[in-house]
Amino acid sequence: MSDQKIKGGMKEAEGKVQKKFGETVDSPKHKVEGSMKEAEGKARKAAGEVEDEMKKDKRR
Repeated sequence: MSDQKIKGGMKEAEGKVQKKFGETVDSPKHKVEGSMKEAEGKARKAAGEVEDEMKKDKRR
């Protein structure tokens, strides 16, 4: 498992928490920032998956 997948998962979770906080306190700023962090985390995870696949193919 690559660092990107781990960091992406952490960033995605952080974004979900911040977005939920924004919904709870009715803060558009926190909702948007949380959504952006969540999207960044998903993108990092996807990049990490590609990286892992490339490493698998390289070993073959």
